[in-house]
Amino acid sequence: MTDQETGYHYQLMRRAIELIDDGARDLSLHDIATEMHMSPAHFQRIFSRWAGVSPKRYQQWLKLDHARDLLANRHTTLETADAVGLSGSGRLHDLFLRWEAMSPGDFAKAGAGLEILWGWFESPFGPALIMGTEKGICGIGFSAEAGAEATMTDLLSRWPRATFTEDPTALAPLAAQAFPRDGSNREPAKLYLIGAPFQLKVWEALMQIPTGNVTTYSDIARTIGNSNAVRAVGTAVGRNPISWLIPCHRALRKSGGLGGYHWGLPVKRTMLAWEAAETA
Repeated sequence: MTDQETGYHYQLMRRAIELIDDGARDLSLHDIATEMHMSPAHFQRIFSRWAGVSPKRYQQWLKLDHARDLLANRHTTLETADAVGLSGSGRLHDLFLRWEAMSPGDFAKAGAGLEILWGWFESPFGPALIMGTEKGICGIGFSAEAGAEATMTDLLSRWPRATFTEDPTALAPLAAQAFPRDGSNREPAKLYLIGAPFQLKVWEALMQIPTGNVTTYSDIARTIGNSNAVRAVGTAVGRNPISWLIPCHRALRKSGGLGGYHWGLPVKRTMLAWEAAETA
């Protein structure tokens, strides 16, 4: 798919989510296609191309109770992540991440002396702002819900003393690693984690959640050795600067509720449904 097609398809998914959430009944293919001002055949074709499954099946994963179903049926504790395996069956990234972290001393400098490149790219989840250094991706934000200006302001504020340069050409290889268009013959995605020591522990735990599975904030707290730090874990999850590749969307409330998501709940739910399709 071209970048333009990818962004268009996310907006289509976004509107489909709203229709499904607002409706009191299951919607037929004809119902949804009519609301999209498309023929059923055209809608089915581009929808299936984006999601890899039919609109009917995808609709099941987009329902509000999908998170609870995931928690009941595909919940994995982080202690057993190594045993169940970290890779998904499709185009996702779990075994394809290489990362290193900034030292605590350098983190305390708020990015002073650090040059960060940035650029906008299309992703399956709408426009993505990617930031990176020579060591790898250090930030990914999504603007479909938050807006481009707010997304830019948010990521710039993470490292206020860094030097920022727009250079999408230099970042294009990293963007291709983050959002590959096929699952074969690609380089591992490189990440450069910039955060406080506690945050780094939480983000490392997130990267151990297998694709298509979820965990809870309390599980993460136990895994990092501080079972009483559930609220602090939630804050660290919310401050994850590299969305999608550090899969904070896989962290749910103990009740099965989605909880919050920094870039908007529709994006989180679309990510979970996308992964359900990838691992079905």
